[in-house]
Amino acid sequence: MKTTVHIISHSHWDREWYLPFEKHRVKLIELMDNAMELFEKDERYRNFHLDGQTIVLDDYLEIRPENREKLKKYVQEGRFHVGPWYILQDEFLTSGEAAVRNLLTGMREAKEFGGLCPVGYFPDAFGNAGQMPQLLKQAGMKAVAFGRGVKPVGFNNEAKEGGAYESTYSEMNWESMDGSGLLGILFANWYNNGAEIPVEPEEAKEYWDQRLKAAKRFAGTSQLLFMNGCDHQPVQKDLGDAIETARKLYPDIDFIHSDFETYVQAVEKDLEENPTNSLSTVRGELTSQETDGFWTLVNTCSSHVELKKENRRGEAALEKEAEPLAALAALAGKEYPEDFLRYSWKKLMQNHPHDSICGCSVDAVNDEMKTRFDKSRQVAETVTEESAKYLADQIDTENAGGLPFIVFNPSGWERTGLVEAILDYELDYDRFIWDGYDRMKALSLPEFVLKDADGNEISAKVEDLGANFGYFLPEDRFREPYMARQLRVTFEAEKVPALGHRLYQLKKAAPMKEKTSLVTGENTMENAFLKVEIQKDGTYTLTEKNSGRTYGPLGYFEDTGDIGNEYLYVQPKNTTPIVTKGTPAKITLEEDLPYRAVYRIESRIEIPESADEILAEERRRCSDFFGRKAGRSEKTVPLVLTTKLSLEKNGKGVSAETTFENLAKDHRVRVILPTGLATEQHFADCPFELVKRNNHHSAEWKNPSGCEHQQRFTAMEDEKGGLLAANFGLYEYEILPEEDNAIAITLLRAVGEMGDWGVFPTPKAQLPGTHTARYGIYPFEKGKLYETIKEGAQFQTSLLAVVTDAHKGSLPAEYSNLSWSGEGIELTALKARESEKTPEGENDLVLRFVNHSDKPQRLTVTKPAWAEKAFLSNVIEEELERLPETESTGEISAYKHTLRPYEILTLILRR
Repeated sequence: MKTTVHIISHSHWDREWYLPFEKHRVKLIELMDNAMELFEKDERYRNFHLDGQTIVLDDYLEIRPENREKLKKYVQEGRFHVGPWYILQDEFLTSGEAAVRNLLTGMREAKEFGGLCPVGYFPDAFGNAGQMPQLLKQAGMKAVAFGRGVKPVGFNNEAKEGGAYESTYSEMNWESMDGSGLLGILFANWYNNGAEIPVEPEEAKEYWDQRLKAAKRFAGTSQLLFMNGCDHQPVQKDLGDAIETARKLYPDIDFIHSDFETYVQAVEKDLEENPTNSLSTVRGELTSQETDGFWTLVNTCSSHVELKKENRRGEAALEKEAEPLAALAALAGKEYPEDFLRYSWKKLMQNHPHDSICGCSVDAVNDEMKTRFDKSRQVAETVTEESAKYLADQIDTENAGGLPFIVFNPSGWERTGLVEAILDYELDYDRFIWDGYDRMKALSLPEFVLKDADGNEISAKVEDLGANFGYFLPEDRFREPYMARQLRVTFEAEKVPALGHRLYQLKKAAPMKEKTSLVTGENTMENAFLKVEIQKDGTYTLTEKNSGRTYGPLGYFEDTGDIGNEYLYVQPKNTTPIVTKGTPAKITLEEDLPYRAVYRIESRIEIPESADEILAEERRRCSDFFGRKAGRSEKTVPLVLTTKLSLEKNGKGVSAETTFENLAKDHRVRVILPTGLATEQHFADCPFELVKRNNHHSAEWKNPSGCEHQQRFTAMEDEKGGLLAANFGLYEYEILPEEDNAIAITLLRAVGEMGDWGVFPTPKAQLPGTHTARYGIYPFEKGKLYETIKEGAQFQTSLLAVVTDAHKGSLPAEYSNLSWSGEGIELTALKARESEKTPEGENDLVLRFVNHSDKPQRLTVTKPAWAEKAFLSNVIEEELERLPETESTGEISAYKHTLRPYEILTLILRR
């Protein structure tokens, strides 16, 4: 078959990076204006690929709104190729549900403009998540193009002589672990291999001889891909002339100004006609495991850790609170706030591009991200509050006495956990609120007791918060300020139904005088499941009672130097870690209540205040990061780490909250959890996947750092049991086989430069100030891994308390809106179906499940009273086929479906 050179014009558009967003946007306006001018003046310039993301349309039209119809015309004509994403996200630092919203938004906006590029696009993602082929195939994509994660990989995929390759060609079959596969296109010579094509014959001949040879080296067909552009690359205005020159120089080769859809169709046809050119199949995540380990840039997981925590807050606020509660409120009659949720999601996703969420940009970018996180979360929290209040108003509390409130559980599992509720004991609406303050402050408070709806007394801590200002914003009249005497009630709510609620009431009465405690000895606490013993150096052991197995000592801290940058961790040569292990800690019992015990552990070490003076010069001259000679300063500062270690009455593990003030620069802080488990593999939570990874990297791995990506937790088990380490917004971990298979979680990484292609100081990336890290440790019995993953999932959110009053309602005091079961299966979403996809049922609800296990699993969803029909769907919420009802137990109907190993299943319930 004749060789065809497909030249695709593009510009990889990092929305913000080495320049802040608005400065990059000025260049974007110029780029798109120039492309449209070229469309008008040169018919040979067929099209331009807008980097697989539709946000560029939003950003352009905010400045040039008068060009909307012109832009739509060029999308409809196939001159501009857009989508399928809203933004090009980092796949590991954003959740699976965020990836789905990204696709939904990008595909919706692309279709609104009249065109959609059916190729998943990850030109510069720092590794590729294993479920992306399944996600993209469900969304109807024809192929996926990506830049990193598969050999050959050097800097910018620089080809290296010799060695084995994971894929024979730059084209391959990329499969998720469920078996879903797509044609994968690796930019083996990077996405700039066709940039700045010369027009002059002599220069063009030299250019093409070299570029054609490099492309043919990896191509599996006669269709050669050349990407005409690079990061923020301006339009090549003389491309038409350059292509004509190439045609004259190489008459036996077809040179065409192409697009991805044309290229993919040509590759598929070539493979069909030449079946001997069989492609390799790569399965699962693409994270450079078989390479030298430098260029998927995993240490971006720990850059700007506070931004990572904000992202976790934002995703949890939408996925685990606002969407499910809004859906439950819609079942009760409230309008679903789709427009507000879309806005909140878009603001959050504007922080998800790989150079943004990865924290590898200049300081101005990271400053602006904080504002976007706030905007997104403010809307999500308002949706949550209004949905929960609406639901509370539908619950029958007529017989509740005292101060009633509702505890909501928006998660997919029944939940026991700690609750804090702020209650107004009495209000004063006097227009002179300062008088109300005096009256509220002078009130005498009685004793209180907490009871559930059945009148059972519950152990609780009731605190007097004094007189405080508050206000109502009624829907039909002016705001109402007041002063209130407030109480804070803290207790452990047991077995709150999944996707449901339970009523509680605080009453005036004398509480029971019986005193129970989880403290069972000096620096020891214990419940029915776990015994915790704190050692003199602040480490602790956990004994899982059913098996009798003890883990630890756990929880010492490690500090090392870091002379790298926002992309790469580089420990100075000839330096050793400074650890708290063996150093006496100050241990104090801080809380001893029937439902919780908390110990305060203060650890102190002296660490170098920064790198030595050599680093400043090496930064200025942009020295090779791994060849740097800088060490650590001889001057030291204290690092004081204060950990609150908590055990709840019904907790299956302990939760830790470590706070410290960062006074140093150029260093990394980690917590080390030696598991003592005899195994060569472990599990890491990733988007829609529980990934199994080796504890040791391959022989090809040269990077001294063996860090990996995680989302909510990492787990390890052997023949006798296991340990799960949950986290909140701490995305980087490393397995240390030489330290009893320890799980090391990065709490802070402080550096002073962006890195990559130039000298970009980032003093704010040193992260001075106070930091708090949250993580949890859960031992489990052999075979209980899939039961324990819910602990890691629920560690991300809390039960929600909403104050109400006594009133009639249609919902009972305890209620679950949905019941389901399935081993190893997680419910990841409950939301309303996209409004434009509901021609027959505008009230459709969407449920999404994922099978985390390596075996087929049976999902059973008990048919809710409000559901009329059920349909199988895909991630873009298309109705596929009706799911019949079957008998579950007795006369109860259910919807049943078997999920393949690692399958993502979306279900539509029509009401």
